[in-house]
Amino acid sequence: MIYKLPQQKLLRWIALFLVGTFMQFLFYIPTPVLSQNSNSCSNITIPLTSEEQTYARAAWQYFVKNYQPATGFTNSTGGYPSGTLWDMGNYLMALNAARWLNLTDQADFDSRLNKFLTTLNSLKLFEDALPNKVYNAATAQMVDYGNNPLERGLGWSALDVGRILAAFDVIRNCHPQYNDWLKGIVAKWQVARSLKDGQLFGATVLSDNKTLLVQEGRLGYEEYGARGYQLWGFSAPKAIALEPFKLVEINGVQIPVDSRDFQSTNANNYVVSESYILDGIEFGLQGELADFAARVLDVQKRRFDTTGQLTAVTEDNIDQAPYFLYNTVYANGTNWATITDANQPYPQFRSLSTKAAFGWRYLFPDNAYAQKVFDAVKDLRSPDDSGYYAGIYEESKQPNKALTGNTNGLILEILYYKARGNHPLITSTSASVSTSKPSENASPTIPANQANPNVTTPIAIPANQANPNVTTLIATSKPTEVAVAPIPPVESPQPSSNLKLDRSLTAVERRYAEAAWRYFQANYHSKSGLIDDRSDFKGATLWGLGDYLAALHAARSLDTITPKEFDQRTRHLLGALTKLPLFAGELPSRSYDTRSLQPIDYGGNPVPEGNGWSALDLGRMLAALYNLKSCHPEYTAAVDKIVLDWSYLRVVREGILSSATVTKEQDGRYLTRVNPETRLGYEEYAARAFQLWGFNLDRSAVGGEYQTTSVEGLKVPIQRYRIDTNSKNQYTVSNPFVLYGLEFGLDPKMRSLFEPIFQAQAERYRRTGTLTASATTLIDRKPYNVHSTITGERQSWVALGDDGKPVPKGRLVSTAVAFAYNALLPENKYSQQLLQGTTDLYNPLVGFYEGFYETTGKTAVGFTSSTNSMILQSLLYNVTNQQPLIRPITTMKSLWWQTLTKGNSGRGLPNSAIQQIKLTSDSSGSYWVSDGENTHLVTGTK
Repeated sequence: MIYKLPQQKLLRWIALFLVGTFMQFLFYIPTPVLSQNSNSCSNITIPLTSEEQTYARAAWQYFVKNYQPATGFTNSTGGYPSGTLWDMGNYLMALNAARWLNLTDQADFDSRLNKFLTTLNSLKLFEDALPNKVYNAATAQMVDYGNNPLERGLGWSALDVGRILAAFDVIRNCHPQYNDWLKGIVAKWQVARSLKDGQLFGATVLSDNKTLLVQEGRLGYEEYGARGYQLWGFSAPKAIALEPFKLVEINGVQIPVDSRDFQSTNANNYVVSESYILDGIEFGLQGELADFAARVLDVQKRRFDTTGQLTAVTEDNIDQAPYFLYNTVYANGTNWATITDANQPYPQFRSLSTKAAFGWRYLFPDNAYAQKVFDAVKDLRSPDDSGYYAGIYEESKQPNKALTGNTNGLILEILYYKARGNHPLITSTSASVSTSKPSENASPTIPANQANPNVTTPIAIPANQANPNVTTLIATSKPTEVAVAPIPPVESPQPSSNLKLDRSLTAVERRYAEAAWRYFQANYHSKSGLIDDRSDFKGATLWGLGDYLAALHAARSLDTITPKEFDQRTRHLLGALTKLPLFAGELPSRSYDTRSLQPIDYGGNPVPEGNGWSALDLGRMLAALYNLKSCHPEYTAAVDKIVLDWSYLRVVREGILSSATVTKEQDGRYLTRVNPETRLGYEEYAARAFQLWGFNLDRSAVGGEYQTTSVEGLKVPIQRYRIDTNSKNQYTVSNPFVLYGLEFGLDPKMRSLFEPIFQAQAERYRRTGTLTASATTLIDRKPYNVHSTITGERQSWVALGDDGKPVPKGRLVSTAVAFAYNALLPENKYSQQLLQGTTDLYNPLVGFYEGFYETTGKTAVGFTSSTNSMILQSLLYNVTNQQPLIRPITTMKSLWWQTLTKGNSGRGLPNSAIQQIKLTSDSSGSYWVSDGENTHLVTGTK
C-alpha cells in the first residue's frame, strides 16, 4: 500500500528541497515507494526443497508473530518488545529473504519496509548522532536493556551500526527503489563519530553521565562490522585488518584468537561461529578468513570426535537467567568458555546453537559434521508455529526454548543464500578482505570432508600400529565415497554349540555393553560398511576391522544387537573385504580410507599402490574370521572365499611372520622390503591366529627364550631372543597379552609372560598408590598415540610416542586393559580396583574413553574401535565361564580345508589341512596350544 505522509512533514521536506542538497539530506523524509523493478536477487538457481521450505516458513513465522504494527519493528525475542540496531539488521535481512523465497508478496514487503524505514528515520538518536543501543520495539523509545525508557540513552554500538549498514546495502541492491531513502537515513547519522584511528568506536555513558568512546570489536566481528561501514564509503583499515591476533591450539587445531584480552581491555576476545557464518553468506569467505572459518568449524568437529558432544557454539539468548550467553570456542584464556558479557562463567548452560548449525550446514554443504549438527536442530521448531528455538542445552539435552529474531533471521538469510546457489548476498565491490597472514608456523586446518587442496592438517597415526615412519599430514581433497554391496544373504543363522553363556549380563554390565557398542554405531560408514579405527580419523587398518568383527560377534552374543543388525553389518563388512585393493595383488594394505576403500598411509594420504602389509593386522583379522566361521557357520563360504583370495607366500616364511614396508629411495624409486615381526606379544598373538588356519609358525608362536629386565622386582619380558633379525622390540605393554588371554586363553607358555607383566603393575600400585594399566592408547594432543609402557627404551614406566621419545605426564590408565584384566583375573583384588577406577569412563553416545591420566586423573578424551571392542569381548568372557572366546571349528570340510588338501595352490597356503593348535583344558583353565611349545625367560640387563 502507499503510505500517506503527514502534511507538516511533507511541507518540511519541500522546504529543505528548496534550500538545496548541500546539507546532505540532513532532515530527509522521502516519499514512500512501491516496487519498480527486480534484479538478480530474484534469481533462485537452486530452489528450496520441500523440507527447506518448511524450515523457511517456520523461521518467517517468528517475524509474523513478533511484528509491531505501530513501528514496523519486530521484537528481538519472542513477545519482548525490545530491539537493537543489530536486531533491526536481522529483520531487514529476513524480510528480503522472505520476499525472494515467496514467503511474502511484494505488497506486504513494501508495507513492512515503508513502515520500518519511516520509524527508523524518525528515531531519537543518542546525542543526535547515532541510534541508541536499544529501543522499545513497540514505541520506538530509547530504553535500557531492561526496556525502561531513558531520555538520554545508553550510547551506541559501532558493531550494530556495521550490521545494519550491511543490511541496508542488501536492500538497496535488491530493491533499488529504496536507495535514496536509505542514503538519506545514513546521511542523517553522524557515522564518522564512531570511527577513530581507523577503528570502530562505540559510546557508553559513565556514572557521572559523561560519554566515553570505547574501541569495539574483536577478531571476527570487528572485520565484519568494518565491512558494513566500507559498503557506505566509511573506511576503518585497522578494524578490517586481522591483526592483532595469535594462534591458540585447541583440540589439535590452531585457532586464531584476538590478542587483546579481557584482563587488559575489559572486552571479551571470544571466538564464536556466527561472525564467520555471516561473513560467509553475506560477503563470501575469502583469504585468511576462509581459513579461519574452516578452523573454527573443524575444532568443533574435533570436540565432538573426542567427547561425543555435538558442538556448534555461538552467542545466544537462553530461556532462563542470565538470558544471554556467549558459547565460545575460546574466550579470555579458556577453551569452550560459556560466559556473560561481564565474563561470568555459566558452563552448565552451554548449548548447541540452531543458527550456528544451520550456518555451517549451508556454508560447507559437503561437510559430514556440519550435516550432523544440522540434523540435530533442523526440526527444533516451536510447536505453536512461533519459529525456531535457539538450540539444545548440552548438559540437560533439553531445548533452549528462547525464540529470537537473531536465530530465525539468520536461518532465513542462510536459506536464501542456498537458493541463490551459495552466492554471497552482498555483491558490492567496495567491501575488501584483509590480506594479513597468520604467522609462518601456523598449521591451517580445514573441516573434515572439505575440498581444499592447498591446505593440510595434522592427523594422528591409528592406534595399535607399529612405528610406520611415515608422513603425518592428511590429504584434504575429498575422497569419493564408495557404495559397497553386502555379500548375498546367507542361509538362516545356525545355532552354535561352540558358544555357551554361563549367565546373563547384570544390569550394570548391560549398560557397559551398550555404551561400548555405541562406538560402532557412531563411527559406521553406511555406504562402505567399514568402521573407523578411531573417531577422529577416517581410516581403518585390518587390525581395526578385526576389532570390529570381534565386537560384532560379542554384541550379538550378548544380545546387544539384534540378529538382523548382526547379519546386515556382517554381510556388509564381508562385502567390503572383497573390494579392498590388495598390495601387490597379495594381501590387504596397511590402511584404507573408510569412505573410498583406497589405500592410504597412516597419515591419511593416498598411496594408490599401497604401503605394504602388516602380518600382525592380518593375524587379527584371521582370528576374527575364524571365530565367525566357528560361531556363525552360515558365513563360512564367504569367509573362505575372502582368505583364499590372499597370497601368503611372503607373510609366512620358515615358521616366522613377516611384514612388508615400502620405502622411497634417494633416486625416487619405491622399494618393498619384507622383514620378520618382532613386537612382543603382538607377534605371538598373530602367530596363534595363523595357526588356526593350519600355518606352521613355530618360530613366531609363543615359546623359545625371552630376554627380561627387572621391574618392581619381577622379571618382565622385553623381547624374544632370536638370531634371525636385528630388529628389537621397543616396549612392553599389556594390550596384546590380554587380547591373547581373552581369545586363546592363557596357555602355560603365555602365562609365564603374562603374569610378571600384570604383577609388576600391581606391585607399582602397592608401592606408589598409582593405578596402573599400561597400554597403547589414543590421546587428544601430540603425539596422539602414547605407549604407557611397563618397560620401554631401557626405562620402567615410561610413556613413549611412536618415535620412541618420552611423553612427559603422558601415562594413561587404560580402560580396555582394566576391563580385560578383571575378566581374566576376576578374583584378583588389584584387577578389581582397576575396574572400579574405569567403569564409568564412557560417553553413552559414542563409547568408552581411552582411560585417564595417571598424574591428574583427568579423562583422556578419545575413542577407538580397539578399546570398545576389547570391552565388549571382556564382558562376553565374563559370562562364558572364562572360556577362550575363539571356539574350535567342528568340521574340516569347508572350501579352505578342501583347497589345502588339493595342495600346490601357488598362494603359500599350508602344506596340510591340519590345524596347528587345539583347544585343551587343565586345572589352570582352557586354552589353545600347539605341541612342542616351550618358553624360557632369560634374565637380561636394562
